Amino acid sequence: MPLASDALLPVTPTLGWVLALLLAAAVAIVALAGLSPDARTRRAPQVLRAGLRAAAQLAAVSLAIGWVVRSGWALPLFLLLMYGVAVRTAGRRITAGPAWPWAALPLAAGVVPVVLLLLLTGLVPYRGITLIPVAGILVGGALTATVLAGRRGLAELGQRHGEVEAGLALGLAEREARMEIARPAASDALLPGLDQTRTVGLVTLPGAFVGMLLGGASPLQAGAVQLFVLVALLAVQSAAVAVTLELVARGRLADAPAG
Repeated sequence: MPLASDALLPVTPTLGWVLALLLAAAVAIVALAGLSPDARTRRAPQVLRAGLRAAAQLAAVSLAIGWVVRSGWALPLFLLLMYGVAVRTAGRRITAGPAWPWAALPLAAGVVPVVLLLLLTGLVPYRGITLIPVAGILVGGALTATVLAGRRGLAELGQRHGEVEAGLALGLAEREARMEIARPAASDALLPGLDQTRTVGLVTLPGAFVGMLLGGASPLQAGAVQLFVLVALLAVQSAAVAVTLELVARGRLADAPAG
């Protein structure tokens, strides 16, 4: 017998109080432990703002998706909005300079081919109720991988600038010299996806699996959907990291200029 959706997490005033308590605890822990990269960056207010922003955005999206699902012409606009927000977020996380729009390339390289494959094969129909959550999962995975690869690659280049100069002195092209330094660090962006895939079913039961079960699917169906999501994410994130690394090596995605 399938579980009712509110059996897992009923939407009641108690849920609101618990969420507020958890957010306050997160803010307090970050502040007390000094979990900030430097004196100018205060992570505790960022945690608070992120939680409040998530609540507002999810409330708005919950209302908007109902309308988008019923309006076929609004679906591509909603998907473009998701993509645009992801590009802005990824780009600004990597660099504060004018190069942030280059983040559009790794996100598109990862997500677009997979979404087209799913639509062309009929595995995901062109309906908002199915396409929006699938695209959201893939865009979110590409966003995380792009940010991690870009930040790690640029940080490594900044710390080991002398080695890049040594490579240039030995006759390497600038791209090759930068690539040799940035590649190992940027490749670490694949680790969260790899760990999630390796431990699925043993350490965690991801959202797609639980959601399918709550929707009445059999455990076998839920497992198949979750496997698809994880493998698709591996493909999306691999492409995103590869393109991000190339952009970093070519100097397209770069730190903000000094001054």
